[in-house]
This record gives sequence, C-alpha cells and structure tokens, in this order.
Amino acid sequence: MRYFCTYFDRNYLSRGLALYRSLVRTCSSFQLWILCMDSECYECLTRFQLPHVRLISIEELEAADPELQATKATRSRIEYYFTCSPSLPLYLLKSGAGIDVITYVDADLYFFSDAEPIFTAFTGHSIGITGHRFSTPLLHLEEYGRYNVGWLMFRNNQAGLACLAWWRQQCLEWCYDRSEAGRFADQKYLDEWPRRFPGVLVLEHPGLNAAPWNLGGTVVTQTEAGIQVDGQPLVGFHFHGFKRIWRWLYDPNLSDYQVQGSMVIRRGIYAPYLRELAAIEEELKPLHTRTAPVTALKRGTGDRLTVGRRENGLSRWLKVGRRLVMGQYLVQVNGHVL
Repeated sequence: MRYFCTYFDRNYLSRGLALYRSLVRTCSSFQLWILCMDSECYECLTRFQLPHVRLISIEELEAADPELQATKATRSRIEYYFTCSPSLPLYLLKSGAGIDVITYVDADLYFFSDAEPIFTAFTGHSIGITGHRFSTPLLHLEEYGRYNVGWLMFRNNQAGLACLAWWRQQCLEWCYDRSEAGRFADQKYLDEWPRRFPGVLVLEHPGLNAAPWNLGGTVVTQTEAGIQVDGQPLVGFHFHGFKRIWRWLYDPNLSDYQVQGSMVIRRGIYAPYLRELAAIEEELKPLHTRTAPVTALKRGTGDRLTVGRRENGLSRWLKVGRRLVMGQYLVQVNGHVL
C-alpha cells in the first residue's frame, strides 16, 4: 500500500480529481488523503465518494493544530495554504493510521506511469525530495529554492518526523509569497534538509516531478511503452501554471521557462491532461460547483502561486502568434490538440 496526501480548494477541483484518476490508473494499491481547503471542495468530493480517498476538512486539521490556525489572520489565502504544507503530512503520520511512508504531492501533479521505482529507490531513506533540475539559463531561479515542494516523502521514523516538525515550525514563524532573507514561502526551507537531517535522498529520476522548469534540459521521446524523459519513463508531470486563455487556446506555461513545445510534449504530455480536465469539468457542471476551469492561480518561478497579468490589444495577439509558432501554446480543435 502506498500513501499519498495533497490539498486544494474548489478552484483546483478538476486538477485534484485528475491527480486522483491518474493514481487509479497507475498505482495498484494506494490511499490518498485530501485536505479540503474550503467547504465547497469538501462537499463536492463527499458526493463523489471516491474509493481509496479519505477527506480531511481544514477545520479538522486546524482543531488538531491550533498553532497553525493562529497564523491564519497574518497570511494571505495562498500563504496560509503554504503554511499548511508540513502540518498535513505530520498530522497523518501521527494519526495512528499505520502509515510507514507518506508522500505529499501537489494537486497539479499527474501520474503517467507507476511510481514503484521511486519507492524502491527510497528504501533505507527517511526523507525524499526532488530538485528543480533547472537548465543552465534558469539557474538564477534557485533563489526560490533548489528543491521543489511538488513531491516529498517522509518515513514514519525519528528523522522523518523531526524534519516535518522543524519545517512546520519554520513555516509557522515565516511563510510568505516573497523571497526575503534566504526564505521563500514553504519551499526555500527544503535547501536545509540534506545538511540538517540524516537519511535525505535527492530523487534524481528525470521522469519524476518533470515540469516546465526542467523540460528545457531534457530529451522527451514517445516510445511504445509511453513517454520517456532522458530515456526513463515519465512517472509524474507537474502541470505548473497550466491555464486556458481563450475558449480553444491554452497556455502550458512553457514560455516562462524558455521551452519550445515539441509535438511529443504537446500531444504526449499536455493533450491527455487537457482531455482529463475537460471531462472532469463536464462532470462538475451538474453539481453547480464554483470552480475555476483550467484558470486557477499559478505557481510562480519558485513554484509557489502568483497571479498572471492579462494583456490587451495588438501586443497580446502578436505574443500569442509567436508562441503558437514556437509550440508554447496549445490549440484544441474538435477534441484534438495541435
């Protein structure tokens, strides 16, 4: 049995459900805990009655962690979400649920193949993290953290619990959506882990937590067995900043990281995710759930959420045309992605 946890609100419902469905297809035995950050998310997921899923309301977590709740008034909505990041897996490991290893995943991560090779590599370790693996032109982005919060593993032992407790304390003291004094949201703290705690494994698998910020330095190919990244199976892709900008036009957020979208990237990685989201959003419509269809907040340079600014007029359409030519935008026509 593999144990996962994530959190999201109503705006990320379609993404969270896509994450769940990808797990159903790729993992033979799992339990997924979902921390629902608002009541609409909790009520909607309760109606779905998803197998292998356990729901946690934000009120339940706050009741178990009053110090966490006390920070709520001092943080923006998204900053409070970041502050919850360490509290959720720590709460689960201490819950008595018999969890040996808890894996936290961001809600916009999507599984393409079985993650079992990652768990095998984690054998004998207590803490698992993934680097951003920035290509050379993007190394300046390490200001926001060398490691990414999108995939984290914690064993239920002294080192794993100590790491979570330390991270939680740091986030309670300071967790803001800005870079300041060597800190950034909940993420920059991860830079300290390999030095501070024993048993830390930096997971180097190129197909794990693949994302727009590391595609530029990799070779992505389509094989009979599926998508491969640098010759290894694509395990999970982090759809950072993916959003709709027009009825038929989508921004996969490749341009921010200087990536030209090849046919394999567009049709092999982004097209299946887009189809999954579209199908889920159709299922959500009868529930009258106030969700943001493929337009939610996006995680910024350091993979924490920022709000994109809209552009108008000729400059916007010139940029659209340029990015279409470079494969940095997706066009959906009659269910097909170009």
